[in-house]
Amino acid sequence: MAGLELRSVVKRFGEVTVVQQLDLAVREGEFVVLLGESGCGKSTTLRMVAGLEEVSEGTILIGGRDVTHLPPMARDIAMVFQNYALYPHMNVAQNMSFALDLAGRPAREIADKVAAAAKVLNIEHLLQRKPKELSGGQRRRVAIGRAIVREPQVFLFDEPLSNLDAKLRGHMRAELALLHERLAKTTVYVTHDQVEAMTLADRIVIFDKGRIQQIGTPGEVFNHPATLFVAGFIGTPSMNLLPMRFVDGAGGGNLHGDGFTMPAPPWLRARLSSVSQPLTVGVRPQALHVAPEGSAAALSMQVQVVEYLGTESQVVGVIAGSSGQRLTATVPGDAHACMHGVLALQVRADDLHVFDTGTGLALRP
Repeated sequence: MAGLELRSVVKRFGEVTVVQQLDLAVREGEFVVLLGESGCGKSTTLRMVAGLEEVSEGTILIGGRDVTHLPPMARDIAMVFQNYALYPHMNVAQNMSFALDLAGRPAREIADKVAAAAKVLNIEHLLQRKPKELSGGQRRRVAIGRAIVREPQVFLFDEPLSNLDAKLRGHMRAELALLHERLAKTTVYVTHDQVEAMTLADRIVIFDKGRIQQIGTPGEVFNHPATLFVAGFIGTPSMNLLPMRFVDGAGGGNLHGDGFTMPAPPWLRARLSSVSQPLTVGVRPQALHVAPEGSAAALSMQVQVVEYLGTESQVVGVIAGSSGQRLTATVPGDAHACMHGVLALQVRADDLHVFDTGTGLALRP
C-alpha cells in the first residue's frame, strides 16, 4: 500500500489547459473522491495518474516513486472504468485472471487470488458465467474483482456507478464502502454524484474549470464551503445565494438584501475590507425555519411550488417585496405551506455563509 502525490500537475490539449497547477496528496489507505461537473478536469486527472494521459507539466509519485513518465503497467495501480470493459468471450474467472495470466503468474496463485476476490465480492457462484449472463451490478463486481486480484498499491475508479439504476447505485455504494474497509487500499474515485462523494469519501476534492476549489472531509465542504462555487455545488437542494450589503449599527450591524433585512453575524464587521464591500450570503434550505405565529420573521416567501416528501417539504418561491429573488426552504412535512400562500421564515445569524462577491471566497470568523 502507498500514498499518492501530484505536484504542480498541468494538462494541456493543444492550447487548451484542462488541468491547472494541481497539487494533491492522498495518504496511504485513504479514500479520496474527485468531484465536479462534466468537463472540470477530474477524469483527466485520474487518467494522468493511471498513465493513460501524458502529463504536460509536473510530477506524479506513488509510494514516493516518480511514475510521471512510466507506462500504466509499471505504476502498480488498478483502474475500474465507467464501462465494464469485460471480454465477452471469457467467463468471469477468465476476465478476473486476465492480467495475471499476461504477467505469467503460476496457475495455482491465479486460482487462489480469483477465489479470494470472488469470495469478498460474493460472486463465487458466477465464476463460470459469461458477461452477457450477468446483471449490471454483477458485471460491476467482476470489474472490481479484476482490479482486486492484481493487489495494486492504488485503486482508481472512474465513475463506476454512473450507468446503474438508483436502487442498485445505493447498494453498490454500501458494498464499495465495506470493500474499502476490508482492503484498506489507497483509493481515488471520480464522480459527479454528490451522494457518492459524501457517503464514500474520507476527503473530497472539488474541481471547477481544471482547478481545485476545496479539499476537505464531507462535513467540512458541506458546513464550511470555501468558495461560492462550492457553496452552490454541494448540497441538495442547492444553497440559496443572496446578493446583500452590510449596514453598520448596534449589535454588529445588519445585512440588507432585495426586500429584506437580517442581523449580521457578530464577527462580520471585523472581516470586511470596507463597509461597502459587495457580499453574497448563503443560506441552506435546511437552515430556514418556519417562524412561530406572532414572532418576527426575517423573510417572507411567496410560495410558488410545494414538493411534499412525507417527513419534509421542499418549498420554492420568491422573497416578498423583492424584485423576484428566488428562495428554497426545507420545512417539516406538516408545515402549513400552500401554493400562492405566504410563508414566514427565520434564520439564525450563525447559519449564514458570507462570501466576498468579487473574489468568491468565504469570509469566516
